[in-house]
Amino acid sequence: MPSSPLFARGSRLALLAIGLCWLAVLFDGLDMFIYGSVLPHMLEQKALGITPGQAGDLGSYATFGMLVGALTAGTVADRIGRKKLMVACVALFSLASGLCAVSNSVAVFGLGRTLAGLGLGGLLPTAISMVSDYAPRGRAAITIGLLMTAHHVGGILSAYVALWIVEPLGWRAAFWVCVSPLLFVPVLARFLPESLSFLVARGRSGEARALADRYDVELPEARNRTTGGGLRAGLLNLFRGGEWVQTLLYWLASFGGLLLVYGVAVWLPTLMRSEGYELGSALTFVVLFNLGGIVGMLVAGRASDRFGAPRISAIWFALTAGGVFLLSVHMPLALTFAVVFLTGVFLNSAQTMVYATVSIGSTPANRATAVGWTSGMGRFGAVFGPWLGGQLLAAGKADWGFTAFALAGTASMVFIGIAALRSTRPSRQDGEPRKPVTAG
Repeated sequence: MPSSPLFARGSRLALLAIGLCWLAVLFDGLDMFIYGSVLPHMLEQKALGITPGQAGDLGSYATFGMLVGALTAGTVADRIGRKKLMVACVALFSLASGLCAVSNSVAVFGLGRTLAGLGLGGLLPTAISMVSDYAPRGRAAITIGLLMTAHHVGGILSAYVALWIVEPLGWRAAFWVCVSPLLFVPVLARFLPESLSFLVARGRSGEARALADRYDVELPEARNRTTGGGLRAGLLNLFRGGEWVQTLLYWLASFGGLLLVYGVAVWLPTLMRSEGYELGSALTFVVLFNLGGIVGMLVAGRASDRFGAPRISAIWFALTAGGVFLLSVHMPLALTFAVVFLTGVFLNSAQTMVYATVSIGSTPANRATAVGWTSGMGRFGAVFGPWLGGQLLAAGKADWGFTAFALAGTASMVFIGIAALRSTRPSRQDGEPRKPVTAG
């Protein structure tokens, strides 16, 4: 293996574990974005009799499933193990895509997308936990960033599946492609090691130590499950004293951010076609949007190390709002391509920096609860965004879709900006000044 700063201290086995997680997240991204990529064709062909309003509802079904999957993933993983949950999630969203492919009604198709959402929502946080365990020493953050690029690679792949397969073979063929990760399930089950954090938490320290030595990674510290009084006490800590204002600001920022992310992910090709662009160009926008997401994850991380995560998040949301609003203007194709790419750079990483802000600003004992609930509340925005786009399109007001999404970005900028300013003020709970929240 070539020597590099990122993986110099990691073994080939650790790289294999991270690589398997990366592939799983790639399939996650493919399944997530495929609906938005094939939606223009489905609406044009009146597939299953879907109307624009129903199309928005169907987009929300998957994100609602992701909401449930994300909120329950931790509890399920604590019972059965993170490896088993990852395997189950990949199998679930693959089989659910098969249900979409054979569906003969909107109801059955919606059931398939909801079940797919359960698997998609459960996979990503579990995969992040896995790569954190097996990342090279001192390189967990950048390894997680690289993992997130897989989601956008899956989005790019979904555009090419729609471009190369849907036109000659029909929309069902695209969902059959999304069944193919079932072939990956036995590989994942055979070669992916169990999470070290799970083994330590279950008291299987000998097994965990053997894996840590074999994979040349650090063994996570054992945590007292009773510390902090459990989940209920951890949640209450987010609202003690003046913390409730900060918590609500983070939740609102996350709501607007994920409304924007998933609203754009589902409706970008359709909205661009409504602006007069051909299907090929509209799908190219999906590719550029996700390429921007890959670049943005790396740029935002480095910028946050220097200037602070909340500040970068606020600026990124402002730039995203401007970019989304510009897309409502019919510009020369080359300029539109540039705007879509830059919007992808800022949008995807702006939401990630909200999570970074919450994580860095939380105590170690309460960090998982704070980030988990910020993500969970944001998922309500992920449900609302696709529904909102569908309602506006059904009302013949597609241009308003760009405006609505731009306003969501502006709102998130305001919420995370106020939260950043409040983090420097004295805490009502102890009277001690807060330290500014930074990423370094």
